[in-house]
Amino acid sequence: MKQQKPTITSTFDHAVTAARGDSTAPRIAIALSGGLDSSALLHLAHAYAQRHGLTLHAFHIHHGLSPNADAWLAHCEQQCAALNVPFAARHIQLQDAKKSGTEAAARKARYAALGALCREHGATLLLTAHHLDDQAETVLLQLLRGSGPAGLSGMDAANSAASLLQNDNLVMARPLLQASRKQLESYVSQHQISHIHDESNDDPRYARNALRHTVMPALEQHFPGFQERFARSAQHAQSATRLLAELAEQDLAATRDGDQLDISKLRTLSQDRAYNLLRHWFATRGYSMPSTAWLAEMLTQLLEAKYDAQLLVTHPDCHVRRYRDRLHLTPKLEELEGTREDQFDDKPGTGFIWNGETELAFPAYGGVLHFEPAQEGLDPDWLRAQKLVIEFRRGGEKLKPAPNRSTRPLKYHYQALNIPAWERGRLPVVKNASHLLFAAGIGMDCHHLGEGAGRVRLRWQAV
Repeated sequence: MKQQKPTITSTFDHAVTAARGDSTAPRIAIALSGGLDSSALLHLAHAYAQRHGLTLHAFHIHHGLSPNADAWLAHCEQQCAALNVPFAARHIQLQDAKKSGTEAAARKARYAALGALCREHGATLLLTAHHLDDQAETVLLQLLRGSGPAGLSGMDAANSAASLLQNDNLVMARPLLQASRKQLESYVSQHQISHIHDESNDDPRYARNALRHTVMPALEQHFPGFQERFARSAQHAQSATRLLAELAEQDLAATRDGDQLDISKLRTLSQDRAYNLLRHWFATRGYSMPSTAWLAEMLTQLLEAKYDAQLLVTHPDCHVRRYRDRLHLTPKLEELEGTREDQFDDKPGTGFIWNGETELAFPAYGGVLHFEPAQEGLDPDWLRAQKLVIEFRRGGEKLKPAPNRSTRPLKYHYQALNIPAWERGRLPVVKNASHLLFAAGIGMDCHHLGEGAGRVRLRWQAV
């Protein structure tokens, strides 16, 4: 008996059911632009929701980029009203469009708005109208950009996309990913579904449109059915990406030392494995993926530098630093006002008087100074009488942490405590007129400490 070919409805139903998994959530949503693809999605999702007793929401994003945008919103609202589907729209303004391009800025803003609408209406599954031809275009675009396996994987059938949607409780699914544009056109024609035409889809200045109207027709003419083969290649790339992720996890576990990487262990890896590990490490820390050229330069500097080198490489999202043969990823922090003082004059830092507060905030130094009760500490009456100063160290400061320990420069203590040089510059000290009383990251100087009830110790908390 000949097996019946799946219909667009059966393909859609299977994909949505797979995306829902074991979920019993009663609400699903779709992204509705009003174009042919999303209009077909609306009708397919409406029928699915009715069969499974679900509430379907339709969300429209008004970009304001077209003079027809208001008409498109009205069209979508009317289509939903005819099907009794709850409808909501969100107006957005593009940010950094000149920097990232209109397409990228619109995509970022659109998905953030969709994530917010899903959160507001309690939808845990968002369906989009991406189809087989979109997948082929995505793979080809990534190939033209020189992407690796992750880029050539194209779009997943379903994923969380939490960073894109800014919604941790939302799954985004593409149930039409196995359906071609021609199938959708046939479905829309058969069911007499009205839809709008977005004139921006005809503008060849956008890369995807140039492919869609010039390259893809030529491929279809000479390589009929190429979309299915591109999709199959994307599945192979997805498999390779999963294997690379598994290998990176193993290498990360073997080279990790706390939040850092052991460079001596990194050296034992082949170049390709080191690149794979570093890309994975950046991803786990939420930083954007570095290019191969940038990775190559960074790795060369890291591996060729001397053991005690304090190397700094700047990434768009962070700083890559080396300290004591360990690799650190540190955030880019704003300069603190307290660091702007002239380090070559005798001008003190910020003077203050302690009046018994449990804590004092010092934004210019990036934190809060706590005054905590302790059995061994400063006499509170004595401390109240002092004219205190908080500042960043100027060089030459010394501290004696305990009576049985030597007085040493702060640099010695920082080194002994394995505090990297870049962190030391943001750790303030507290003095009175003649002595250093406290150094953040190290602790109290013992010269004025005593024992007894009601004593006070200082503690610094960066914020």
